[in-house]
Amino acid sequence: MSVEVQIVKQLPEFTLDAAFQAERGAPLSILGPSGSGKTMLLRCIAGLERPDHGRIILNGRVLFDSQQRIHVPARSRRIGLVFQHFALFPHRSVAENVAFGIRHLPTADRERTIAALLQRTHIGEIAERHPRQLSGGEQQRVALARCLAVDPETLLLDEPLSSLDTHLRSQIETQLQEIFAECRIPVLLVTHSMEEAYRLCDRLLVLSRGRVVAQGSKEEIFRRPPSVEVARLSGCKNISRVKVLSDGALDALDWGCQLRVEQATQGAPAYVGIRAHHIDFLESSTSGDHGENVFPCWLVRSSETPFRITLFLSLREPGKGEGAGFQLQAEVFKEKWERFRERPLPWHVKLSPSELFVMPE
Repeated sequence: MSVEVQIVKQLPEFTLDAAFQAERGAPLSILGPSGSGKTMLLRCIAGLERPDHGRIILNGRVLFDSQQRIHVPARSRRIGLVFQHFALFPHRSVAENVAFGIRHLPTADRERTIAALLQRTHIGEIAERHPRQLSGGEQQRVALARCLAVDPETLLLDEPLSSLDTHLRSQIETQLQEIFAECRIPVLLVTHSMEEAYRLCDRLLVLSRGRVVAQGSKEEIFRRPPSVEVARLSGCKNISRVKVLSDGALDALDWGCQLRVEQATQGAPAYVGIRAHHIDFLESSTSGDHGENVFPCWLVRSSETPFRITLFLSLREPGKGEGAGFQLQAEVFKEKWERFRERPLPWHVKLSPSELFVMPE
């Protein structure tokens, strides 16, 4: 089972031009900033919008083909779409919302399907309530159950967690993971959160102003983003322009240091990057024989979350060199932070050659 998409649609500010394939058993996350065309892409697949050119094929069935003038209406596509704001019918009960797409079934079959879905999505106890009486998490479960009731051949989710608080988000993530494993149909999930995409999906498609700027396994895109744009969209905080030195090392112009990298490159790299959590703080207060890419650093400022500390670091001693700002952002768990926070400055950080990645112009 698969979804094959190759479409072009002119939008007011840019052209949506996307080509990709999503397979069952490998949920695909469509990642990108607000306004990049993510929701429009789902609406085209679902049949709510019509592309200008291209094809959409679901399990060998042509849903759209501009040359053959095929445009299967949304109601006949057997696609489940969960909207960002759930789009429940306010005047219908939970059970009636779930039943909406299967009203044509015989009564016994319809009631059996509804009962199974209410149990599966843990909303059986609220079957007679109306949307206004539900929490955000309950509304999301109802939207999922309604979507699954039609036995869809593919599942499209548009920012399914964006309006939920942290606790509910975790619950719904678990629910989605269970559904993805059970249904075994192609899944496309739209999000602007790299962490959400990484937790829920196996593959990534990165969209920027309607263009596919990267697609592939989440591990590869995360570890080796193909461009600065993809690196930033995937949450990388540390990127520097580089100059290639005669011995093959890189001069990180924005960080003010020289680096060795393990990644093989084609042509001359223009940028180097490292993820904030890949910056390693050495136990010793001096660089000693810790290998390549070890540098003294000074703490400029910090910010914290319940479990992590973000450290804004300067590789230049205060009062020396240009600028008084920071060059690197590092993230560490609080347990590690407690082990070195009282050490005298400078600390020493290692930018491991295996964790650095280079990117073209």
